[in-house]
Amino acid sequence: MKKYFLTLATLLTVITLNSCKKSSTESNSADTEKISVSGNAEEIKLTSPPFVPAAIGDRAAKKVIVRLETIEKTGELADGTQYNFWTFGGSVPGSFIRARVGDEVEFHLKNNENSTFPHNIDLHAVNGPGGGAEATFVAPGKEAVFNFKALNPGLYVYHCATAPVGMHIANGMYGLILIEPEGGLPKVDKEFYIMQGDFYTKGKFGDKGMQEFDMDKAIAENPEYVVFNGKTGSLLGEGELQAKVGETVRFFVGNGGPNLTSSFHVIGEIFDRVYIEGGSTINENVQTTVIPPGGAAIVEFKATVPGEYVIVDHALFRAFNKGALGKIKITGADNPKVYKSNKQ
Repeated sequence: MKKYFLTLATLLTVITLNSCKKSSTESNSADTEKISVSGNAEEIKLTSPPFVPAAIGDRAAKKVIVRLETIEKTGELADGTQYNFWTFGGSVPGSFIRARVGDEVEFHLKNNENSTFPHNIDLHAVNGPGGGAEATFVAPGKEAVFNFKALNPGLYVYHCATAPVGMHIANGMYGLILIEPEGGLPKVDKEFYIMQGDFYTKGKFGDKGMQEFDMDKAIAENPEYVVFNGKTGSLLGEGELQAKVGETVRFFVGNGGPNLTSSFHVIGEIFDRVYIEGGSTINENVQTTVIPPGGAAIVEFKATVPGEYVIVDHALFRAFNKGALGKIKITGADNPKVYKSNKQ
């Protein structure tokens, strides 16, 4: 199986690199001249989940540089269960990218020299062939650069688009890029980054030791694990999110898939505002929001009552039997006008 994928990847590398060379010669010269980054450009900070970079605010559009590296690494999928993740920036999901409408972005994608496979990136926030995938197909140890202008505000998924595309995504190659509107998003007290993904292992859920990817289960859309932020328990214990009574909380939520649709819900909370599908339309007073694979949503709520609130995919066997479960702990004074327990 591994030899097959290595051979396929090598063949695709040759084909795609030749295509990219032709593309850059024929069409990139004129476009790059218009939007290329020159002069003073700021290299923007990226963050690993569940954290996000600082809000853009009302700054003017400018030239920014993004540097992201694809890294293949062994990590923990569950307690005692290891997996060979393919990542953007060393985490699953990949590093959170934050820019604003009108920014001119110089994007650098490096493939770590220790990688086995070629990789690229398709950013759903990009208007251009493959969302950048055509320009960023890179072999291990190499780096590609392309330029794009952020035209549409919203919360967008990015992912690897190297064949077999589903396999690269299933191994953890996805993340979120936020393009803020002019003037920025409304201020909130806390922001967090959560992304759901389904994993397909040869062993059953909870089997110990190193687990290999199972293509047959992936094609059948039958994952052993459905998790937030790359592993079971990532948002539990020391990873539990924290906020205080009176604070407004914003979740940037994505679904890497590659197959399952998420029914995102916080037990005991109602979303005051939901940016539907990560776009500009806002719905209010929402209990559960649907996020398709390759999609995203921004949800906000005000913490009014202290306690531990469970975060789930409301397809509940995924939450309680496959790992799509986390918590946010709200601390502060009781609020009996909103909620009072008479339990003895």
